[in-house]
Amino acid sequence: MQQFYTVPVWKKAPFTRLLIPLVAGIMLQDSYGGTLLLIITCGLFFLLALLALLLLPLRLKFGLKIITGLIINGLLVCIGMALTWQQDIRHHQQWYGNSYQQNDGLLICVTEPLITKPKTYKIAGRVQALLRNDSVIPCKGHLLVYLSRDTTSDNPPLKYGDRFITRQKIQLIRNSGNPGAFNYQRYTALQQIFHQVFIKEGGYTKLPGHQRQPFRQFIFSTREYVLNVLRKNIGHNKEALGVAEALLIGYTNDLDKDLLQAYSNTGVVHIIAISGMHLALIYFLLAGLLKKIPFLHQYALPRALLVLAGLWMFALLTGAAASVLRAAVMFTFITIGDTVKKKSCIYNSLAAAAFLMLVYNPGYLWEVGFQLSYLAVISIVVFQKPVYQWFAISNSLLDKTWKLAAISLAAQVLTFPVCIYYFHQFPNLFLVTNMVAVPLSGLVLYIEIALVCFSWFTPVAAFAGKLVGWLVSGMNAFISRVNQLPFAVWDQLPATIATTLLLYALVILLATWLLNKYMLALKWALFCGLGFTVIHACHAWQWSRQQKMIVYQVPKHRAIDFIAGRRYFFVGDSAVREAGVLQHFHLKPARIHYQVRPVPLPARLQQFGMAYQFNDKRIVLVDDHFRFNIPEKKLEVHIIVLSNNPNITITQLAAIFNSGCYVFDASNSLWKIDKWKKECEELLLRSYSVPEQGAFVWDITQ
Repeated sequence: MQQFYTVPVWKKAPFTRLLIPLVAGIMLQDSYGGTLLLIITCGLFFLLALLALLLLPLRLKFGLKIITGLIINGLLVCIGMALTWQQDIRHHQQWYGNSYQQNDGLLICVTEPLITKPKTYKIAGRVQALLRNDSVIPCKGHLLVYLSRDTTSDNPPLKYGDRFITRQKIQLIRNSGNPGAFNYQRYTALQQIFHQVFIKEGGYTKLPGHQRQPFRQFIFSTREYVLNVLRKNIGHNKEALGVAEALLIGYTNDLDKDLLQAYSNTGVVHIIAISGMHLALIYFLLAGLLKKIPFLHQYALPRALLVLAGLWMFALLTGAAASVLRAAVMFTFITIGDTVKKKSCIYNSLAAAAFLMLVYNPGYLWEVGFQLSYLAVISIVVFQKPVYQWFAISNSLLDKTWKLAAISLAAQVLTFPVCIYYFHQFPNLFLVTNMVAVPLSGLVLYIEIALVCFSWFTPVAAFAGKLVGWLVSGMNAFISRVNQLPFAVWDQLPATIATTLLLYALVILLATWLLNKYMLALKWALFCGLGFTVIHACHAWQWSRQQKMIVYQVPKHRAIDFIAGRRYFFVGDSAVREAGVLQHFHLKPARIHYQVRPVPLPARLQQFGMAYQFNDKRIVLVDDHFRFNIPEKKLEVHIIVLSNNPNITITQLAAIFNSGCYVFDASNSLWKIDKWKKECEELLLRSYSVPEQGAFVWDITQ
């Protein structure tokens, strides 16, 4: 009987064997930060060991092939560590942060078009030199610049390539310190940005001339031209315009935040975040059109070059995010394979694309877009066919509909654990919304491309603009209506690294059992499920016993949560209390982190005007409405929170209260906080500045 030999994935896709140790090296360096000397020493050891093995007789080489493999893996781990070390600009001698002194001036070049904020312009800047006395010290490195904006004018004062000098003090980029909040400091660090500077009007001097790279200028000019075409023809509908801009070139500055949240809640945010789906649509459009051109039909090489040029131009035009670059590299391999008449293994192409991207920038490994992009593609490749085979449908239209549904279902298998980890929610109606939004967004994308191509012909451009506006408005209305359903999203899902890894193990083992009928996989899946349940139960027990007071860092606002078990009571400004951007960005992550829900007033919390007693702890809130009389005997309190710049001194408060700590929240001015801190130092009193130190989290049980 003939036996069939199944080739393992790691043999069909040899790049996977190179990718895994490279990723291990990047993770090792990121976690433990090995020195360059250590990395070079280990690398030389593995290299010399490999050379020694190559000099051995063939018989011995074959016997030591496992040792050889381990040495090669060790060498790749060292390469990953070296690439990560090299990428960190803080290790470069010319990085401005190594030489900057408090009174130095900065010579900054604008590297991208300005982003307009309500009160400022956000500028991506490259530091070219430090100005110290009469000396000019050449240096390099990037930083963020926030320039005060004249709201009466819409014309940015600076453009790409402009250079200016400022003597404003740079500041380290810090996190808000709010529990569970987005780690903005790490996000910018992955882009090699560690500082920011705030410049008031007149706080800089623009230099004559400019430094512009012709290709980057071409990309930015093309991007601006596309935006102007869309604004001219769809500008009457702001919500539709924002989605159309995001869908075509990934421009998100005009997106309505509530609408963006609705797209996220319903599981279709990927259609307005440029990804592999958009590159696939562009690829099939270009490949199909070029095959129709008579003089290119028989010439594969020119056709392939034009397809690649179009793909990479689109990728650069959209900002070249990690997910877009992954797709661009993937389709480059596919195009080359089609040209040379050779089909490649999809797993090998994925691994090769990831390998090249991580060699270019190891920081891509930590980007959510990079992770989700690869997980989605792998999930579709592995699970789409088995899911599609659940039903055999004879009707052609229904069969295509089910095929689209199978793709959406398959993509969720490997992406939902990481989505829960990062976003703490799951879109229950993702299948319904994707069935409508994916084909509709593809149609809109093609019409937008036609709109840009025929923008010179006003009747066609006007018709295309109206059609895009109508289709996008319909899609927005559908997404918003689904988002309003009470069961549209399952939110506030807790997740840690441990539970996410166990969830992935559970999913993979269950899939192995279902696809291959491997009973041992089912047993291990049940074990992982038990571990997941035990960890979650332990966390639930901790949440039920927690008692905390949190003074959040919400700039220019007072925001305090009293947490008792799984409930919280909020004290603060009405602007923060109402559901909106402030609450969603600053407060919601902490409430997810502690798994709490609102309650009118917890049983353990008593309120007496602006004073609260939480169990046996007493807290006093002092603001601009605070009135006092000096009592005969000082009042014993544990915490005093000062808000909204009250006209009072610490000395006056110390004459009324014996307090364990003075907390200055983010609604106060920094100059006033500095004054209060000096008073506390003179009176030997503890103080805590929320704007400078992050959110104040007090465990009442301690």
